[in-house]
Amino acid sequence: MILEMKIPSPGESITEVEISQWLVKNGDIVSKDQTIAEIDSDKATLDLPAEASGKITLKAEEGDSISVGDVVCLIDTSESINETSSNNQVQEEKVIEKPIEPIKNNDVSITPLARNIATDRGIDLNEISIKGSKITKEDVLRVIPAMGSSNDSDRSEVREKLSMLRRKVSERLVSVKNETAMLTTFNECDLSRIFEIRKKYKEAFSQRHGVNLGFMSFFTKAVTRALELYPDVNSMIDGNEKISYNYSDISIAVSGPKGLMTPVLRNAQKLSFSAVEQEIKRLADQVRNKTITVDELTGGTFTISNGGVFGSMLSTPIINPPQSGILGMHNIIERPVAVNGNIEIRPMMYLALSYDHRIIDGNQSVGFLIAVKEGVEDPENILMDGNIKKSLGI
Repeated sequence: MILEMKIPSPGESITEVEISQWLVKNGDIVSKDQTIAEIDSDKATLDLPAEASGKITLKAEEGDSISVGDVVCLIDTSESINETSSNNQVQEEKVIEKPIEPIKNNDVSITPLARNIATDRGIDLNEISIKGSKITKEDVLRVIPAMGSSNDSDRSEVREKLSMLRRKVSERLVSVKNETAMLTTFNECDLSRIFEIRKKYKEAFSQRHGVNLGFMSFFTKAVTRALELYPDVNSMIDGNEKISYNYSDISIAVSGPKGLMTPVLRNAQKLSFSAVEQEIKRLADQVRNKTITVDELTGGTFTISNGGVFGSMLSTPIINPPQSGILGMHNIIERPVAVNGNIEIRPMMYLALSYDHRIIDGNQSVGFLIAVKEGVEDPENILMDGNIKKSLGI
């Protein structure tokens, strides 16, 4: 029986995908549910599992764009896995490929033209790899560096097609620069109190909830509070209309195998500290394991991006469209600061808010960033209602 495998729909509004990578070869024997390919949509990279066991015939090449519902491969379910595996093993034992190695001058003949070109260009004939018994002009020209480049044999370049996901991200980032009035405002925050809370309660928190007490829960809670205070930052432009939300779906920037993705923390304003940490860990694991779904990447009313994990001191993050604002967190550095007239060493972080000035005024953006700063500098009173243990669920 020949089974036609068709491209499944990765999610609503996606009509086309791209074959990012085949993980099997034409004629291979595959098992049911084995991942046979990675497919890119304009929102995510997804695995394509085999729908049955049998011999596979590929109907598309890597880099091909295929519509949802089109046949991508055939699986002959009548093929015996054991017999084919045995035959393949016998064939592999019979076929032994000999590597091509440089052949010395005294072992081969060299055409006069090839020798002249090699002499003029300083090419060592002993380093030329050939399959036959004669060095020709073409063999020499193949190893001549391009004009203006170095003779260093270690130099190389690789050209590869950008994935559909990367191309879509590029288009969206350029559109943000061209279609929004993006502006960035900065501030700094003292994380001393968060350090104290984490040091005192992180072990009990981890034992109780199975996750670490990180910085993201504090910043997420501070952001959702600030969005309630400054709702324009939690709004979007749709044509000539402004859409405002009474909930906070926070997109969290996560670096994965295919680049930066932004899974969404739904109804973050209702989540406890432990729920925020657990959900962020779950989403981040799915991004890194490439099991994230399109639905989990879709939507979001505001984005938090933590470039500090890579060592970034300061940046101007780009808005994640169609959102109107994004908070950039950065690395934590001990710096001398003035505290009540004295110089003290404190763990400091620079904050950056990029926003669409068409919909968010300067006083709203500055007020929002100050509200975030207040929340992380005094979490006990502002984010935890004065009860740390209750808020942490310990």
